Amino acid sequence: MSDSTLWWLLAGAAVALELFSGTFYLLMLALGLAAGALAAHAGAGLALQLTAAAVVGSAAVVAWYLVKKRGPSDPSAQALRSVNLDVGEVIQVDAWQPDGTASVKYRGAQWTAIQRPGNPPTPGSYRVAELVGNRLLVEKV
Repeated sequence: MSDSTLWWLLAGAAVALELFSGTFYLLMLALGLAAGALAAHAGAGLALQLTAAAVVGSAAVVAWYLVKKRGPSDPSAQALRSVNLDVGEVIQVDAWQPDGTASVKYRGAQWTAIQRPGNPPTPGSYRVAELVGNRLLVEKV
């Protein structure tokens, strides 16, 4: 079996494993393995094939890490309407406590509401933005 065939089989295995993990990093390593295969096709020696695979794979992983780190993070599952039907509902807050919480009646039960930081605690209508544990994180309507 030729060197390039082995490199392509390894790249295919990395892609197959990525389908199970879903992390996308194995695809970046598969790019490195493909670079090793291309180096083998070009007639490079084993040392150059390994170097090409290592450099391209490592650079792709670092580049993907930096892209993911720079981008916005995913919202909390508790803030998604598709996961939690309370998100988006409007509640009435009559008074805020000195500790920044309010006791509100919602869905036939008493709930503790907390407000997003930086907003003045004023009575009125608030929209549920997220559930934080057993508390409603609310924002002014």
